[in-house]
Amino acid sequence: YAPKLILLDISDINCIQDVAKEILNCYGCVDILINNASMKVKGAVQSISLELDKKIMNANYFGPITLTKAILPNMISRRTGQIVLINSIQGKIGIPFRAAYAASKHAAVGFFDCLRAEMEEFDISVSTVNPTFICSYHRQPAAGNWEASIWK
Repeated sequence: YAPKLILLDISDINCIQDVAKEILNCYGCVDILINNASMKVKGAVQSISLELDKKIMNANYFGPITLTKAILPNMISRRTGQIVLINSIQGKIGIPFRAAYAASKHAAVGFFDCLRAEMEEFDISVSTVNPTFICSYHRQPAAGNWEASIWK
């Protein structure tokens, strides 16, 4: 198959269904789905807005599960497939100043652990990978601007 670039903002839940349809229309199926997008913010709980908490949860939890649920019926009908969640060690343990990020990663681990058990009967493999801390792109925020402290 010729590669095709399909852009997706995983935090925009409303467009994921259309992107999944585009992928399935183009290739007919997805053999392996690797959920590897993430967004995080560093700051004290009382300093992070609820709006930003929701943005982190959309990107790290609702995004991957929405995409997975869009692709899953095709895998189930074929009785084959592999789903991988690249998550974070913070999905297992929380550390100070990362509450929204850790909460979203804990939620994702819980969802994909349950999915693994449910998909066994369909021969669909579900894996979660929880690496320790990694370096990623980061921009330094202006004083008092927590929105700018998002890691992508």
